[in-house]
Amino acid sequence: MIRLLNLNDNREALQVLALQQASYRVEADIIGFEDIPPLMDSMDSLRRSGESFLGSFEDEELAGMLAYTKAKGQVTICRLGVHPDYFRKGTASRLLLHLEAAEPGISRFVVSTGSLNEPAVRLYKKHGFEPTEEWEVAEGVALTTFRKDRK
Repeated sequence: MIRLLNLNDNREALQVLALQQASYRVEADIIGFEDIPPLMDSMDSLRRSGESFLGSFEDEELAGMLAYTKAKGQVTICRLGVHPDYFRKGTASRLLLHLEAAEPGISRFVVSTGSLNEPAVRLYKKHGFEPTEEWEVAEGVALTTFRKDRK
């Protein structure tokens, strides 16, 4: 089941924080960079983010989440995380497909990830995202932006 999360609910906010810690810790290890912003979040910073959060649940457990903003016909995916217990089970794909279906009027989707995060790069390419830009955020650490335009 995928649904909007309510981060004003302490339980849901804590679930998102725990999932982010587990998920983004794996990315930090893959790309060799510890300063990934979601690893530094608090309940307050999540609530102030201005992002809408979708949660994917398996047996009432938060298996994955996707957060995004929407402006001028574009959705920017700000974070996408899957708990390691649910890796390679289609959770991230279901969240991306749900987002696209929930936003039929959106013409462009944008997301960035660590260039060395091969699982994320494969995921976005599999869903029709194309790389548009790469830049270095720290010595030896690059991010790639991907874009998907709806026809």
